[in-house]
Amino acid sequence: MKITVVGAGNVGATCADVCARKELANEIVLVDIKENFAEGKALDIWETAPIHLYDSRTIGSTNDYSKTAGSEVVVITSGLPRKPGMSRDDLIATNAKIVQSVTENVIKYSPDAKIVVVSNPLDVMTYQAYLTAKIDSNRVFGMAGILDTARYRAFLAEALNVSPKDIQAVLMGGHGDTMVPLPRYTTVGGIPVTEMIDSAKLDAIVERTKKGGGEIVNLLGTSAWYAPGTAAAQMVEAIVRDQKRVFPVCAWLQGEYGMNDIYLGVPVLLGKNGIEKIIELQLNDDEMSLLKESAGHVREVMSVLDNMAVA
Repeated sequence: MKITVVGAGNVGATCADVCARKELANEIVLVDIKENFAEGKALDIWETAPIHLYDSRTIGSTNDYSKTAGSEVVVITSGLPRKPGMSRDDLIATNAKIVQSVTENVIKYSPDAKIVVVSNPLDVMTYQAYLTAKIDSNRVFGMAGILDTARYRAFLAEALNVSPKDIQAVLMGGHGDTMVPLPRYTTVGGIPVTEMIDSAKLDAIVERTKKGGGEIVNLLGTSAWYAPGTAAAQMVEAIVRDQKRVFPVCAWLQGEYGMNDIYLGVPVLLGKNGIEKIIELQLNDDEMSLLKESAGHVREVMSVLDNMAVA
């Protein structure tokens, strides 16, 4: 089995490293446009194999997609990273062209692959990959919700002084400031989170989660990579091991939640076929209103992409 990660920067290299440590495939191929960059990252990762005791082989490639042929899953992390003061939407023109080119090469050599998009702006870059790939939407989806819920759960664990292992949560909507954390579906060891923390503190955590990516950018001067790369690897694991995990994933909606022709974060069942089911929660009026607001923002950026006629 083979897994490909396109983009050997911080997020892509982290994803490949986690996939290798978990031995998710015999070969993990890193691809990058920068000469020898992917080769160097892949070699560095491979040299940890005797330390971490795994057999997955990491291979690097400078823009040679023939090495990716027959990949079961392809993770696309390529694109310009966010800089301080830059919104995800500012990235659209440059990154849409990059994702289009990458997707064309991916499908050429791995027509049956499941494609996980990590490039920003996430929802719209997933849409770009779908337009370019021209395959079933259950095989093209974006990584956002796992990262966003991880941040939400980490902040809650810190505030409550409990193990993050015991916190379960659902988060929906676009990847950005309009995302929709759902406290009603958040539990700590099975206990509703609203019984563990007061509403003011919970609201503050929700707001921090919405701006979680920006917080990292302001601290580091660039986008996060450990959490996003690991989140993408968790999706890869669910697919290659057919785990049937319930994850929040950026998926193509066709009637679910009353929405059509939009990529949006919703809970799904993730397995060997990609998205095997979109799960429809019974949202209350306030939650649905927030989801529609988030969808409206995503549609605006989708319209920008459509008007660019990239694909």
